[in-house]
Amino acid sequence: MADDDLVVARGVRIPRSELSVRFSASGGPGGQHANKTATRVELLWDVEASTALLPVQRERVLDRIGRVLRVVVDEERSQLRNRAIAEERFVGRLAAALHVERPRRATKPSKGAKQRRLTSKKQRSETKANRRRPASDS
Repeated sequence: MADDDLVVARGVRIPRSELSVRFSASGGPGGQHANKTATRVELLWDVEASTALLPVQRERVLDRIGRVLRVVVDEERSQLRNRAIAEERFVGRLAAALHVERPRRATKPSKGAKQRRLTSKKQRSETKANRRRPASDS
């Protein structure tokens, strides 16, 4: 059954059985092929009903994405290729929603950084001072 899962992140696998996939005719130009074939893919996943996430992960995804994650793809002429693209985007969006930013640790600038900053400020000041009119010797 592990082959039937979408691997999102380490420890997070979404069973394909939880995904709802719908196919429909793709809009736009393409002639008879676009009118006759159902190549547009709509992938839906109910976040609240999923058993694949821990409660903390579920809350994070609900806050960032909402109750249902929906991905629609109609870029290719092949239904199979559109489905693969939809699954890739699904995994990317879910991984981004699950990502936790590490808290920033405050640091002080080094002695060298302070010195470089002051030197560049002094150079800039001299450049601007040289643009002024010379003082008259009256």
